[in-house]
Amino acid sequence: MYSIKLVNLNNQSSIAKLDVLLSNYMNIGEQIKKIRTAKNLSQKEVALALEMDQAQFSRIENGKTDPAFSTIEKIAKALGVGLAELINADDIFAEVNSYDKSVIEKMALVDQLEEKEKTAFFSILDALVSKKRLKDSLSNALNALNLA
Repeated sequence: MYSIKLVNLNNQSSIAKLDVLLSNYMNIGEQIKKIRTAKNLSQKEVALALEMDQAQFSRIENGKTDPAFSTIEKIAKALGVGLAELINADDIFAEVNSYDKSVIEKMALVDQLEEKEKTAFFSILDALVSKKRLKDSLSNALNALNLA
């Protein structure tokens, strides 16, 4: 059972936030489509991941049917995003360029790795970042010597 706790609705800010949240929920199909297309996924691919008929997924995405909350959770998981990202897709994808989308998608894939594989991945990443920082520090030191 899901519930929304509404606190201090006399506050205009709280009412505005609730209005935005409900507006986004009412347009959940549009939000789903924005994320799906940003990730270059077809309706068929997402429907298969959900074990849902493609026609049903299309009806959800086109706003012809209102999905249950449990279905929205499954869709978010299939798209590799959290519920907050799904509901706020406009905010998230408005400022994201194609390179960033690629990085986001890759990080979602990394998140699916086993713990041992994640540890190895992040160790390699940390080593590469450390190498870059060391290289930059040495370059700055050499430049400072040349200026002196």
